[in-house]
Amino acid sequence: MLKIASAEFLQGVVDLRQLPKNELCEIVYIGRSNVGKSSLLNKMCNKKNLARTSTVPGKTREINYYIINNSFYFVDLPGYGYAKVPEQMRAGWKKLIEDFLKRGQPVALAMQLIDSRQEPTPLDLMMMDWLEYYEVPYLLVLTKSDKLPFSKLGKQIELYKDHFHSQLTEGCCRGIVPFSIISGDGRLELLKFIDSHFQTSPKKKKEAV
Repeated sequence: MLKIASAEFLQGVVDLRQLPKNELCEIVYIGRSNVGKSSLLNKMCNKKNLARTSTVPGKTREINYYIINNSFYFVDLPGYGYAKVPEQMRAGWKKLIEDFLKRGQPVALAMQLIDSRQEPTPLDLMMMDWLEYYEVPYLLVLTKSDKLPFSKLGKQIELYKDHFHSQLTEGCCRGIVPFSIISGDGRLELLKFIDSHFQTSPKKKKEAV
């Protein structure tokens, strides 16, 4: 199984022309503001302050690249859905994310993060639609799973399986993984998925219409 021996911040990108020249495979993290992306990235790498966390939702405004084991990238996309961010800025982030996904390579796997205590928002569903359209393999990662009783978490997972049955059986969704940054539950499962996907050969995705 994959072991993360090294993880370092590489660069922040606000324009796709700034993407790293070395096109290594990318594991991409997507989610609304305050869903816990930065905390999850830190836990995945066992480095407390690798990814910048903030108590102010919507603060991250760039695509952050982290080089893992000097062989592939973790990519943290800007959080979306924070109401206090000006509409023009939200529209700019949305375009940046879609342009990032539709470029065709070298995304190997995406992690769509959703708060386990909540239903998917319309923006969550839109992001999943983009992942399906551009044929990006992805996982649904249910964050903050430790905040739910075990029995209720199990029911939430079953509800998600029912709701996204077609994406799981016929689409690009590869599974549903609950994750806790407190206990680390879900980390090994995500590493196994990454291990099986980060060497996937890039392929051309559909062009935007």
